[in-house]
Amino acid sequence: HVQLVESGGGSVQAGGSLRLSCAASGFSARSRCMGWFRQAPGKAREGIAGIRRDGDEHYAGSVKGRFTISQDNAKNIIYLQMSSPTPDDAGMYYCAAREPWQTEYNYWGQGTQVTVS
Repeated sequence: HVQLVESGGGSVQAGGSLRLSCAASGFSARSRCMGWFRQAPGKAREGIAGIRRDGDEHYAGSVKGRFTISQDNAKNIIYLQMSSPTPDDAGMYYCAAREPWQTEYNYWGQGTQVTVS
């Protein structure tokens, strides 16, 4: 049973930092491409960070240089380190997984809410 569970959301001050976690179960995250997405109220969900099986990372321009995706293979957890967030970074954050040969993410977590004040 594949499951992704996000945690670590909450309220953060602008310019502060916050780390989100995504615990994967039912599969090995290292065998998939993992991503973080977010959805602000009234806006479409957007991909903001991803990591491939070879460890290659990619970021949306809006977070590049401020957010970092990482993976602890021993714990099967994917992290999103948020640094210097702004109010524009507020929203529901989702972790997702896909097979390397797919373009669409087919496993999703329930999300964790982030507010920036």
